[in-house]
Amino acid sequence: MQEIQLNNKKHGMSMLAVIVLLFALSVGLIIGGAVADVIAVSVVGFILLVVDFVLMPGLKILKPQEALVLTLFGKYIGSLKGEGFYYVNPFSSAVNPAAKTKLNQSGDVKQAVLGAAKDSAEAAELSSKKISLKIMTLNNNRQKINDCLGNPVEIGIAVTWKVVDTAKAVFNVDNYKEYLSLQCDSALRNIVRIYPYDVAPGVDTTGDGVADEGSLRGSSEVVASRIRDEIQSRVNEAGIEVIEARITYLAYAPEIAAVMLQRQQASAIIDARKMIVDGAVGMVEMALERLNENNVVTLDEERKAAMVSNLLVVLCGNHDAQPVVNSGSLY
Repeated sequence: MQEIQLNNKKHGMSMLAVIVLLFALSVGLIIGGAVADVIAVSVVGFILLVVDFVLMPGLKILKPQEALVLTLFGKYIGSLKGEGFYYVNPFSSAVNPAAKTKLNQSGDVKQAVLGAAKDSAEAAELSSKKISLKIMTLNNNRQKINDCLGNPVEIGIAVTWKVVDTAKAVFNVDNYKEYLSLQCDSALRNIVRIYPYDVAPGVDTTGDGVADEGSLRGSSEVVASRIRDEIQSRVNEAGIEVIEARITYLAYAPEIAAVMLQRQQASAIIDARKMIVDGAVGMVEMALERLNENNVVTLDEERKAAMVSNLLVVLCGNHDAQPVVNSGSLY
């Protein structure tokens, strides 16, 4: 389905003047025929009045970044795009199957039924068949997905999009808003399954057969870009352009969050201990070398071992050491 733009229909003001004049003429004929008691004149006035009311639905007003998809007796005749006062075939009808669809996104209609609208302006808004061409943001619900290691994670994304082809959006899919939402969920699952939550050894996230350091938490920009490309490839037929996709929420699922927190804490403690031990061993080596260089004291192997043990206990301990002063002989 190819979009047809109706660019030569901005005759709304002139047609409005014709309709007003025709209405005045019909009212004058009806009144004049009634006063002169000429039935034929009144009948002509009634006919003109009916014609006037038939012509009125052809008047269309569009604000900036709005569009109307028009059909005539089931056939697509074109789309009105851009602000202006238009006049089209009065028997044509506007089509927008997603007009009343409520999603968690900017620009959607209010969550209310037409009969419960508070005033006529709100009712007209809810029943509007206009298609917004503005940039909109879809914030889908958080999903629970298993990463490449099988760990369940919760993730949410915000997708910025707009309609670029009104004909495809209306006729190629049943409801372009719901279609976009479902494709966002599907693309998100496909991409998240490729990555681990944190960097893991032996994981290939690029598909080149070489392990890399890609992860959901550390490579959020790359992941978001791949999600955006995946969604775009799926919604091309719906006339939608995906501008950007961003990760808005990322965390382990509640059932394993506590365990993963303990795992992270244990890993942090091990890394810290390793650093402390490496530093302590270096300090002990330096102390022994300085003692030997300056001939401060001569220690046999047994005394060196005892000194090393004492220094490591002091340097690697969790609490401050309590010094013990030896007032007697070293041996």
